[in-house]
Amino acid sequence: MAVTRIGVLALQGDYALHARLLGQLGAEVQLVRRVEELAAVESNGSGQAGLSGLVIPGGESTTLRKLMRRSGLDAAIQEFASSRPVLGTCAGCILLASDLEDARGVEPLGLIDISVRRNGYGRQVDSFEAVVEGLEEAGPVAFIRAPRITRVGSAVSVFGHVDGEPVAVRQGLVSALTFHPEVTGTTDWHRAWLQGAFAGVA
Repeated sequence: MAVTRIGVLALQGDYALHARLLGQLGAEVQLVRRVEELAAVESNGSGQAGLSGLVIPGGESTTLRKLMRRSGLDAAIQEFASSRPVLGTCAGCILLASDLEDARGVEPLGLIDISVRRNGYGRQVDSFEAVVEGLEEAGPVAFIRAPRITRVGSAVSVFGHVDGEPVAVRQGLVSALTFHPEVTGTTDWHRAWLQGAFAGVA
């Protein structure tokens, strides 16, 4: 992926941490709060290139989904993901899934063929850090009220495990992590995504 500008969905959650890490890696970051900010070309007539990819951060999945629906960003993200890479972490993983075991009013975007159980590893007090198997020499990441992937579709690739369970998956241009790489400050996962390792694009 030729990195020019990366969008970070900034409706709610820890988008600022993602933006900081992406900036450290040399990406130009655009906080996304409106549909127009996902356009392929800036709408101000400047002809400036639009976003090369989008990050959907962790946060509160119910709140994020409501805000996405209200702003129209849900449909815009679905369209965006058809041609450009999208990365979802924690709540972002929940929203990208095709099926939620405990939906409780949250309608996922259906962009990656996985089933997910929210808070699958327990409550806030059950949070932990771990090194994910799959990305060589990557630093520890945080599992905070993390979702659990309970089913992986046949078209989905698993590229990260913890204790034999899938925690990092991709399908085409869409990648999902059940954990928070940004909380521990490790740049390994963002760097790999920017380099195209997740989505298999240059």
